[in-house]
Amino acid sequence: MTATLTQPQSTRALSALSFGGILKSELIKLLSLRSTVWCFGLVFVMTLGLAGLVANASGGSGPVPAEGVQAIWVQSATIGIVFAQLVVAVLGTLTITGEYGTGMIRSTLTAVPRRTPALTAKALVIGASTFAVSLVALLGSGLLSAMVLQGQGIEVDFADASVWWALLGGAGYLGLLAMLSLSIGAIVRNSAGGISAVLGLILVLPIVLSIFAALAQADWVRNLSAFLPDSNGAGGRMFSYTVAGLPVPPDMILLEPWQGLVVLVIWVIALFALAGVMIKRRDV
Repeated sequence: MTATLTQPQSTRALSALSFGGILKSELIKLLSLRSTVWCFGLVFVMTLGLAGLVANASGGSGPVPAEGVQAIWVQSATIGIVFAQLVVAVLGTLTITGEYGTGMIRSTLTAVPRRTPALTAKALVIGASTFAVSLVALLGSGLLSAMVLQGQGIEVDFADASVWWALLGGAGYLGLLAMLSLSIGAIVRNSAGGISAVLGLILVLPIVLSIFAALAQADWVRNLSAFLPDSNGAGGRMFSYTVAGLPVPPDMILLEPWQGLVVLVIWVIALFALAGVMIKRRDV
């Protein structure tokens, strides 16, 4: 008489779990949270509301030079990113630290024993969702600010591709920031600590470097700030609009939008790689 060894059903189910299934489960978890709805709602409100306010203030401040109209339009449409980035940073961090806080991370890592696919799926879901929501919000803010400016007699050029690239870059910045924040959350594994670390990186560190550069009169410190991932550094260059012929100080590094994208992607990849190593080495 021979005995037949069969693989347990739960083990077969785990081994058959596809990456598409992991993505779907992470998307369901993200969209089922009230915090996600509130955060994305705040991104919409701040982006559209501030665009209208800044466009109205810019148009009512007096005559606008022709070469500066497009820059004012982009500034009005993207001013909300400065505040939306705080919401996105918090949401990206909570996407994973919330699971550590509730203990759900144990179920997630049990379902995906290799762990890296689960972290990758989380990053892709939060990044893509934030990008999509931000793009819709920024396109809306671009149209709203254009209507406000035109209502005050300031004609904008809708055929200017640089404006639409700036709006696309702004959405890309927020999407990448969400992924960066998730990686920091995976490293810290604590909501308060993770949020503090992200906000320190995009808010406190640039201010510290700016103060040090002013006190030490060191151009290299000021140029170092250009490579930080915040909205005043590499991230901000992704949604900037450069006026042709505007002089740039010879000792100042001013990244092109595509260079800002490359720098921010390097930040995201580096922190994600560190998070991936740490999540595999830890018990949970």
